[in-house]
Amino acid sequence: MKAVEIAGYGAADKLVEAEREKPEPDAGEVLIDVEAIGVNFADVMQRRGLYPGGPQPPYIPGMEAAGTVAEASDGVDHDVGDRVVAMLDSGGYAEYAVAPEYALFDVPDNLDYDEAAGVPVQWLTAHNCLHGWGELEQDERVLIHAASGGVGTAAVQLAAEHGAEVFGTASTEEKLDLARSHGCDHGVNYVKEEFSSRVNELTEGEGVDLVLDGVGGDAFRDSFDCLSHFGRVVAYGVASGDPPSVTTPDLLFSNHTVKGYHLGQAMQNDPSRVYSAVREVEDLLAEGAVEVYVGQTYRLEDAADAHRALEGRETTGKIVLHP
Repeated sequence: MKAVEIAGYGAADKLVEAEREKPEPDAGEVLIDVEAIGVNFADVMQRRGLYPGGPQPPYIPGMEAAGTVAEASDGVDHDVGDRVVAMLDSGGYAEYAVAPEYALFDVPDNLDYDEAAGVPVQWLTAHNCLHGWGELEQDERVLIHAASGGVGTAAVQLAAEHGAEVFGTASTEEKLDLARSHGCDHGVNYVKEEFSSRVNELTEGEGVDLVLDGVGGDAFRDSFDCLSHFGRVVAYGVASGDPPSVTTPDLLFSNHTVKGYHLGQAMQNDPSRVYSAVREVEDLLAEGAVEVYVGQTYRLEDAADAHRALEGRETTGKIVLHP
């Protein structure tokens, strides 16, 4: 089968085309004939060798694969031909992928495979960060960094659907327009103005109740300047490459809370806590109350270009590869 593998840690040119044997499913697993592959920033971090516990080269990357069940082993409830999307540890950048049944999600009839490939990692992350970790309540204010990205567009919609007042940051007016189209009430261009000052202006000095930050660096540090008393920050990534730190005085004098979220580690230690979001996400998508925004698609053999675009902040929404 055709695949793309990471030959060694480093830049995007470490993604190389490869021919591999089609994998065989073990008991409790299915073989997926892949139609669409989700690209995540975690793929980039793994490729750079900066992802704790990530796979060792050479390996086939990819955490999301959508397609049809080609083979179903004993003990599996899914049938050949079922439309599914899988959340994987790796192996998604290929024409076929093997996944255990517990990692499968049925694809709603109103979603195509590109949209389905954007659901498991980013939509579970968005929902978990808002609700399971962030404990967002109706009528609260939430600030979502990188509001036009994959997690960002999902989080904006979920927060708006929940009845929150949504603030979002992005680097261009076009990206802010995209966030607004998904329910962002207040867009802030962090290139043109200091986002914390603008948020405080818009909230008359009260700040926001919750911040979702997958950027790190200054975005994380400056978020405390517009965080309300008793406010919370959920940190789920370090896309800037600058891991920030927080000191006790940052927290105690304003009763602030910081929580960390990592999908993979949460899955390993308490999968039920992660999967508690699945039913609501599936229902909202099936009802058409929210949508998966696919911003860019690439051929599988152009995976390196997809990584470069993601690293260069040239993308919006979900990036998808086609085998």
